[in-house]
Amino acid sequence: MPRAIGINHVALEVGDIEAAVELYRGLFGFPLRGQVPGAAFLDMGDQFIALAEGGRQAPDEKRHFGLVVDSLDTARRALETAGAEILTGRGLDFRDPWGNHVQLVEYGDIQFAKTQSVLEAMRLSDLEKSEAARAELREKGFMGGHH
Repeated sequence: MPRAIGINHVALEVGDIEAAVELYRGLFGFPLRGQVPGAAFLDMGDQFIALAEGGRQAPDEKRHFGLVVDSLDTARRALETAGAEILTGRGLDFRDPWGNHVQLVEYGDIQFAKTQSVLEAMRLSDLEKSEAARAELREKGFMGGHH
């Protein structure tokens, strides 16, 4: 049977490609990978986000995707500056103008890990994992060192 080994990209439906590119690039500094009529692709290291113009549906409540950031404090300030709809509850969640629910988690606190070469290419080689995250990675056999 095939084994899933990661997520290549997340696709989001948005009502306005140009506005969505401006919002997501402004919030997170995603480089524009490419654009075609009705879609845009934003690089996130070795992964990407695909934005596609689509129909309108009710805003996502429970359905969401988790985006890893270097700093939740910096992310909160960027969301506040952008006037984003920050959702109440545990953690830092927001909803974009098209109803997509995004949960932000901090790199240092979770088991998700980029290779050192990808971190260096993203100019993030100084990111450190918390002891709890390192223990979780070691327990699963994913980590021996300190990154």
